[in-house]
Amino acid sequence: MRKLFILTLIAVLAALGSNAWAQTKTVRLSIATGGTGGVFYPLGGGMATLISKHIPYAEATSEVTTASVDNCRLLGARKAEFALVSVDAAVDAYRGTGPFKEKMPLRSLAVVFKNSMHLVALDGKGINRVTDLKGKRVSIGSPGGATEVWALRILEAAGLDANKDLKKERLGASESAGALKDGKIDAYFFGGGYPTSSITDVAATPGLKVKIIPHDEVIPRMKEKHGPIYSRGVIPGRTYPGQDQDIPVSIAWVLFLCHEKLDEKVAYDVIRVFFERKPELVLIHPEANHLRLESQVGESPLPYHPGALRFYKEKGVDARSSG
Repeated sequence: MRKLFILTLIAVLAALGSNAWAQTKTVRLSIATGGTGGVFYPLGGGMATLISKHIPYAEATSEVTTASVDNCRLLGARKAEFALVSVDAAVDAYRGTGPFKEKMPLRSLAVVFKNSMHLVALDGKGINRVTDLKGKRVSIGSPGGATEVWALRILEAAGLDANKDLKKERLGASESAGALKDGKIDAYFFGGGYPTSSITDVAATPGLKVKIIPHDEVIPRMKEKHGPIYSRGVIPGRTYPGQDQDIPVSIAWVLFLCHEKLDEKVAYDVIRVFFERKPELVLIHPEANHLRLESQVGESPLPYHPGALRFYKEKGVDARSSG
């Protein structure tokens, strides 16, 4: 009986402690990420874990979304507090151009890493450059994601019309990978960090050899029309199974954004935790290695939130936008 009493008491105290902990979490935060086959989702999940673990008053969750374009809309409607967003979609949202009918009151918290545009095909299918996509079945990304915006700009720069020259599909990362493996499409675009799990899955499939198509030749025309948000980068050799050579591609920064009215203390604490606990984020995904103080100087075209500016000032960093 005594042993039973002690066990019951321990259980009651544990429950009380759990309830007390829950009651201290007075701020609920949501991070809009992306699809499960990309980088945004695991990285955003890691960010939510850090917030919940290291900010005593906050509990955060990560949400599966169609990525950047919809993420901006979620922030604008205040249905999410934070979002990972590709810079091209962020600029359109801030200016009220492209897929956005009105300006979104968004602010930068951090420049996180650079997305690389993957144009994925299979070896032996006769696709060696962007212009070889003419007449092919091609996924340009899911509706509401930045991949679609980015892919259309690449195609335009290559002289192709997605509505006339392609058999166009609009699939997310995982769906595109599955369709390529099943022979339902010939190629697909996906803008994300590397390695991207869905592409690794295709590349590791027996009997298939992934071919990532270089497209750096179209970057000058993209920059001429859309400004310096796109630049040349490289997906290093051996990033994916069977990929032996470096692949020159277009790249664009990924921003961690919030609404302009986000509480200043929350913004400050979240960015502080990300930088102080960066090694924990890197364990989630290696792209977190690119979260650096020096990247906050002149790389974001959106203005910074006051809470983020306070943190960077304390670190001796003159964080400012490029816009």
